[in-house]
Amino acid sequence: MLAKLNYSLNQNFILDWVLSGLIHLFILKMSGEEEENAAELKLGEEFLKAKCLMNCEVALILDRKYEQFQQMSDDPMNQISQVFEKSLQYVKRFSRYKNPDAVRQVREILSRNKLAEFELCVLGNLCPETVEEALAMVPSLKSKGRNHDDDAIEKMLHDLSLIKKFE
Repeated sequence: MLAKLNYSLNQNFILDWVLSGLIHLFILKMSGEEEENAAELKLGEEFLKAKCLMNCEVALILDRKYEQFQQMSDDPMNQISQVFEKSLQYVKRFSRYKNPDAVRQVREILSRNKLAEFELCVLGNLCPETVEEALAMVPSLKSKGRNHDDDAIEKMLHDLSLIKKFE
C-alpha cells in the first residue's frame, strides 16, 4: 500500500513538474520572449550587458581584497567572513592561471577572437585541449553567423596552452 502511495506521489510530482514547464514555455511564447539557450548564446537580457570574469580574474580581485583585510585586521569591524574565505579558496583551486600577466594575456587572446563574454569565460575556465572539446563546451562557436573555423579555434587553444606552459 505504501509503495503504491509513493508511486502515486512521484507520478503527481512529475506531472506537476512537466505541466509547470509547459506553462512556462507557453508564457514565454505569448510574451514574445525567447527561451534561454547557452548553445545559441540566448542568455537573457541581463547577460547581454554583463561583464563576465574568469575564475583566475576573480581570484586576483579577491586576493587583493584579502590583503587589504589583513592590513586592517586590528579593527574588529573588518573581520573576514567565512563566505569570503570559501569563495577565495574555490576560485584559487579552480583557476587555471595564477600569474596576473598570464591572466591578462588569456583575456586578450580570447577577446581577439571576438567571443562573447560567456564564451570567453567558459574557455578560460575550462581550458579545452582540442577543437572538439571546445565545441562541446561552447557550441555557440559554430552557430549561425559566427562560424569560427576549426583552424582559428585550434590556434586560440594553442596560444592558451603556451601561456599555461610558460606561466
